[in-house]
Amino acid sequence: MHHSIEIHNFVWFLIVGGLAGWIASVLVEGSGLGVIGDIVVGVIGAFVGAFFAYQFDITVYGFWEVLGMAVLGSVVLLLIARLFTPRRRLA
Repeated sequence: MHHSIEIHNFVWFLIVGGLAGWIASVLVEGSGLGVIGDIVVGVIGAFVGAFFAYQFDITVYGFWEVLGMAVLGSVVLLLIARLFTPRRRLA
């Protein structure tokens, strides 16, 4: 049986990714990355969070748990990104 992502699932995926990326950018020192950047960080962070959940054998159910795991992955992703980007000084 062929499974394809339905458009409303894709829209929710982008909404949760954007929300997770925005929350992570607020939690991690620095400014946000804009709407598109926050969505990208959130979506990639969701995959990072899912990887951690799998590694530690954590079962994630429901919206709030998925959002929390995506935020956790996004924070880790942003912290790693901060290691490789130079800090900008304000004048």
